[in-house]
Amino acid sequence: MGQSPRMKIETTALDGVLLLTPRVHGDARGFFLESFNERAFDAAVGAPTRFVQDNHSRSARGVLRGLHFQRAPHAQGKLVRVVRGAVFDVAVDIRPGSPTFGRWVGAELSADNHRQMWIPPGLAHGFLVLSDDADFLYKTTDYYAPAAEGAVRWDDPDIAIDWPLDGQAPVLSPKDAVAPRLRDLDL
Repeated sequence: MGQSPRMKIETTALDGVLLLTPRVHGDARGFFLESFNERAFDAAVGAPTRFVQDNHSRSARGVLRGLHFQRAPHAQGKLVRVVRGAVFDVAVDIRPGSPTFGRWVGAELSADNHRQMWIPPGLAHGFLVLSDDADFLYKTTDYYAPAAEGAVRWDDPDIAIDWPLDGQAPVLSPKDAVAPRLRDLDL
């Protein structure tokens, strides 16, 4: 897509999902980066975006969280990044009528590469921790609404995410372990 003075912007195979890499200014003391700038972000996504909640999770190696979403009218857009460790981050298009419905994109996000992923409302999201542990930050465009939450099975064969599990079974929450397949959801 391009580059702004503040960040490198990459499009993905899913409409609206972006990978954003902020410019890092480093020297012998360490580094500085601008993790969020409303003007630059709005220009990157092409519309004003209002974030209302920030979340922080810490997970151990092998933990897989997802694939989570919230239904309308509380669908959440998420701007996600890792500030310690590394994850394989995934977005799945679950927008009815979308030409890429049921497809996924994934990218490694880490404290070292500073990449962020923008997942617009209407997509499911999940990640697998690749490092000993990882601190994961989410900016969301709507508040958590328990009655609107949903999940898609992490290993749904119709989606066929290529998780980098190296033959290991992921560590799942009880709720994620019994999430339905995409074709069984009422979207």
